[in-house]
Amino acid sequence: MRTLCWHGSIRSRATVGVAASLSAFSGFSTPVHADETETPIEHVIIIIGENRSFDHLFATYTPPSGQSIWNLLSKGIINAEGSPGPNFALAHQFQGILKAPSKFTLTPTSKTLYKTLPPPLTGTAPTAPSDTKPPPFAMLVAAAAAEGQSLPAVDLPLLTSGATGLPDRAIDTRILTVNTLPSGPFQLTPGVSYDDYAASPVHRFYQMWQQLDCGIAQATPGNPSGCLADLFPWVEVSIGAGGNGKPQPAGFNDATTDEGATAMGFYNVQKGDMPYFTELAREFTISDNYHQPVMGGTGANSIMLGAADAYYFTDAHGNALTPPANQIENPDPQADANNWYTQDGYGGGSYSNCSDPASPGVGTIVNYLASLPYTPKPNCAPGHYYLLNNYDPAYNGDGSLHTGNPFTIPPSPVRTIADTLLEKGITWKYYGEGWNSFIASPDTSV
Repeated sequence: MRTLCWHGSIRSRATVGVAASLSAFSGFSTPVHADETETPIEHVIIIIGENRSFDHLFATYTPPSGQSIWNLLSKGIINAEGSPGPNFALAHQFQGILKAPSKFTLTPTSKTLYKTLPPPLTGTAPTAPSDTKPPPFAMLVAAAAAEGQSLPAVDLPLLTSGATGLPDRAIDTRILTVNTLPSGPFQLTPGVSYDDYAASPVHRFYQMWQQLDCGIAQATPGNPSGCLADLFPWVEVSIGAGGNGKPQPAGFNDATTDEGATAMGFYNVQKGDMPYFTELAREFTISDNYHQPVMGGTGANSIMLGAADAYYFTDAHGNALTPPANQIENPDPQADANNWYTQDGYGGGSYSNCSDPASPGVGTIVNYLASLPYTPKPNCAPGHYYLLNNYDPAYNGDGSLHTGNPFTIPPSPVRTIADTLLEKGITWKYYGEGWNSFIASPDTSV
């Protein structure tokens, strides 16, 4: 089924989508098996966050009395109105420089502070409403035809708004002072509303490791990991979501990857942004101490949620195999390129054999982990190539085998939470966007 993500662009309002209801006929007033529950909990609903950080949504959130939070506001990085705060330097972002020839590194050879951030771009966010493409739709009737069975009627108009009104891959001039942004987090509103479409920040395995700028030599008692999180824009503009093994384009500059400093934008809940998310946070809970299970893309993180494990490349019988060469990641920079990976991209490399420190990129991360005082283990089975990023799922939403795309994860023998639930007689449901579109074209909408 389709998500609200097209080639790196996503609508901000929908970045937390309804994912699963692990319940006995959730939504019915009389729950099934209610007399058998060992706790008052009768339904569990899991909502998956998508492509956005905690501070992107809750940078200025203040908790109820007696509670505390760790965000941009509480750290003094920004002020309540969204301007740079007294500790803004804690979030300064740097441009990295690699000394060629080079191998993949978590810490560049040298780095210099950005005077102003590379301007964020629109990516391929929808430029205008259309009834022949995914949302936003031009007419409400088209939105109802695509999502009438999965969204309340009152919410359907949300699928008709939010287009950028700008060209693809252009500087996002909806952002105030977009060409003079300070070297750190910046507020997206009022230019980019919380329910507008915008470019999606890079969220891929090796890129995310590099963005964090981790090194044991940088560790302190207050930062035992040694991760400075100060290379987000540089990785976005130097490699972006990957080049699929292609050479670095001629005339390469900070706009070539269609990203700019997209990752540094945030919304201001104190100014009324993200009202529904704020309501959920105050009424239920907020995940300020949780980040994500996997460094990498949506696919790998969704698999971890469902299986508490990573999927690996297999044959038709579930046996581990070596993937095709163009599906194995190699984040070593190409010759004479400042961080343009050798093989990486949505249609290209997405597996790594993390049991082999000699594999490109693997040794850098394994050696860093081994340097930490608590020595976390990679836990990688020998000869297994694990999925790191976004591939199509093996099966369609109706249970049929997904075909038509070579970049599809093979059927996996890894046990899932659904197996356990079914064994215990617990029913469950999955809710996802785009079901009607999937029914119309199963092998082109995922």
